[in-house]
Amino acid sequence: MSGNIFSGFAVFGGLVSASAALLLASCDRPPAGDDGRLYVVTTTTMVTDLVAEIAGDKVRLEGLMGPGVDPHLYEPVPSDGIALREADLIFYNGLFLEGQMTKSLEAKGSKSHAVGDSVSEAQLKGEAPHPDPHIWGDASLWAQAVPGVVDALAAADPENAAYYRERGGAVAVRMAELHEWAKGRAAEVPEAARILVTSHDAFEYFGEAYGFKVVGLQGISTVGEVGIAERVKLVDFIEQHGVKAIFVESSVSPAAIESIAEDAGVGVGGELFSDAMGQPGEFESAGGERYDLGTYTGMIKHNINTVVDALK
Repeated sequence: MSGNIFSGFAVFGGLVSASAALLLASCDRPPAGDDGRLYVVTTTTMVTDLVAEIAGDKVRLEGLMGPGVDPHLYEPVPSDGIALREADLIFYNGLFLEGQMTKSLEAKGSKSHAVGDSVSEAQLKGEAPHPDPHIWGDASLWAQAVPGVVDALAAADPENAAYYRERGGAVAVRMAELHEWAKGRAAEVPEAARILVTSHDAFEYFGEAYGFKVVGLQGISTVGEVGIAERVKLVDFIEQHGVKAIFVESSVSPAAIESIAEDAGVGVGGELFSDAMGQPGEFESAGGERYDLGTYTGMIKHNINTVVDALK
């Protein structure tokens, strides 16, 4: 069931990743294929990280969207069209996450792969024809995308197929470990306090995986404005349920949530990464660990640690 304020609650959550240098290639890239490697283009930072972890240095990888970019609202630039045309392979999230780019991505035929297709219809949340695309919030669900990426890379580059399969297997193991870690950490929050209020409904999968009731001010997309009535409902909800803290998102303006926090008399518990990871090379330490916020592992660990520390 939907986790936005109109339809009630949902329950939500999230690999030592490739180096930050692999995540986002320069727009001033050389012509495709000039060094013999596959030229692979990706969309969101999460998809870029996933492909980088599996492909390693066997491909030239270019991510079109950087940290802090909202894929729902992203407007393609001319260089994106060139990249998509020249790419040997394209990986994107799908499930309409990429908004205005969706038709262009689908039009690229067999070289274009939506990692969201790895998730069965029964596992998807939201309502057709636009299911909730935020599948990376659950690390065990995101791991389901690994075989499809491996198969596409292996088919396009048979010479390195064994390499991709070995790395893909290691990625799947790390995601399983990350998933178990996240469940254990989330369990530190008393059950009654596990209410996650955020800017938009990007955390349903996260909530179901890690035991949080999730309420977003907006729905699954950030397109559109939030009315006064919705803000009032959310303030009332926070007060009635004794919510200790609410959260802003890195890819969404914090103004609305900060205003609601003030009206409800609660604190802002921190900033969560929802539709984009952090800045590659920016490290955070928590619980004796140090992780890169520009990686999928770092994204999930930051989100879990931020939520748990604010609510427990």
